[in-house]
Amino acid sequence: MKKIYWLSAAITTVLLTGCGRQKAFVKEYFAVSPTPLEYLAGEVPATISINVPSKLMNKKAIVTFTPVLKWDGGESAGDPYTLQGEKVEANHTIISYKNGGHATMRFSVPFEEGMEASELVMQMEAVIGKAISQMPSVKIGYGTQCTAFLITKTAKTANYGIAPDNFQRAINQKQEAAVKFLIGQANLRGSELNSKTVQDFISTLKKIKSDEESIVLNNVEVSAYASPDGAYSVNEKLAERRGEVSKDYVNKLLKSNKLSTDVDTKYTAEDWEGFQELVSQSNLQDKEIILRVLSMYQDPEQREREIRNVAVVYKELADAVLPELRRARMIINYDVIGRTDEMILKMVDVEPENLSSDELMYAANILVQDDAQKEAILKEVVKYFPDDYRSYNNLGEIAIRKGDLETAQAYFRQALSISSNAAEPNVNMGMLALQEGKFQDAETYISRGVNANNFDEALGHLYVGQGKYTQASAKFSKSANNSAVLANILSQDYADAAKTLSNIKNPDAMTYYLRAILAARMENSSEVKTHLAKAIELDSSLARRAANDAEFSDYNK
Repeated sequence: MKKIYWLSAAITTVLLTGCGRQKAFVKEYFAVSPTPLEYLAGEVPATISINVPSKLMNKKAIVTFTPVLKWDGGESAGDPYTLQGEKVEANHTIISYKNGGHATMRFSVPFEEGMEASELVMQMEAVIGKAISQMPSVKIGYGTQCTAFLITKTAKTANYGIAPDNFQRAINQKQEAAVKFLIGQANLRGSELNSKTVQDFISTLKKIKSDEESIVLNNVEVSAYASPDGAYSVNEKLAERRGEVSKDYVNKLLKSNKLSTDVDTKYTAEDWEGFQELVSQSNLQDKEIILRVLSMYQDPEQREREIRNVAVVYKELADAVLPELRRARMIINYDVIGRTDEMILKMVDVEPENLSSDELMYAANILVQDDAQKEAILKEVVKYFPDDYRSYNNLGEIAIRKGDLETAQAYFRQALSISSNAAEPNVNMGMLALQEGKFQDAETYISRGVNANNFDEALGHLYVGQGKYTQASAKFSKSANNSAVLANILSQDYADAAKTLSNIKNPDAMTYYLRAILAARMENSSEVKTHLAKAIELDSSLARRAANDAEFSDYNK
């Protein structure tokens, strides 16, 4: 066995040092950027420059370079890159023996836990003719700086989207009645006053009077119109008179029901808008000609003249369209006042089944502060309104704050099974994906939630995960949390990072760890030690991370 080993070693020595030798590549021939290596969007990328001095590259040699990132517990190889001497017939980068040369290769491997403390080693294989030899490996880089990967940690304390309750104490309502007039007249006919819309109008006034505690009368609007045929001056007076008559009728109804409110009246001398709408909806012969006339002429008299020229059509207009425009509209505007907070809370306890889903959601979102109470109310929503995605989403948000990610994910999935495009559960699922470092999944979910109340903050987290640090900082401009600080540090905006840190109301272990990183970048050694000590005091697991963190390489020697 010893003879065989000796023979192999001898062949290698000949290849490297004999007549057909390829001289060794040493560390000084390589330059790695960045140094130390940095985590970026789920990868550890680098650019490796190979600077080959003169009289190093054998004219007949092929040298393959394979960068390998090694750490305690694993290794990951990047794509190989090959150089060749000038007398080799192949398609690799050619390096001159006399002048040397330069080449650039790209390195990138998926990030794995443990790469924080790693070495980038260049392995090399030389081939001259049929002789193959493994050349001595050299260490060319180290790292990895994984500060950006902290987004998977800071996302745990982010704001998750809460689905809104949509509860309105006062709900605006309208009741409209319409009366029509004969051509050239302004008197209210009994047949019109007995119509269903007028009778419903009267009934609404009576209802308002009978329940004034829960219904508030705002005002009544009266809009009167004349059809656009005949002289404008006549139509103006006619429309005004129709408005006055209708207002008098409304005031009479208000008085009889002992109600008082403003009656706002306006009139339109020639209702061309209504005319155009009715014509558009009709089956009139040559209606396109009429619509074209309306678009071509703005003067009322010219419009009427041109339309009258279409004799057959005008008769149809006079029978079917114009009578509908000789009218007045009467509109009651009122608010229906919902249950008080006290009433809602009482009913939550004794008769939740008689509350609307919005009232229950309002109670959970606004009226109670204790998470146990919120959870109990939301489960009532699930019971009585199982197709309301909002309750599942908000139960998931509570689970997040409890640290129960598995339950939270189950709730968010249930919400999406009911409403796949719902904004909040999509964004919340995206934030969970961020915590797992699944940035593609996170992007898919978050992109569906543009209307979520936490969308901008979620997008900021995603941008950090994608390496878009400046855009992330912009999205966090109104936030004071660990993720905002992280984005500031990564975009090298250290002044904003310090400002954001000072605005965090409840700093935790990660807050102090970020303070230590900022201090390290500002070369403030005393603050590095102070903040790291506090971070480790609050979370002992950070001690191991700090020991391997490239941010503190100058302090761990």
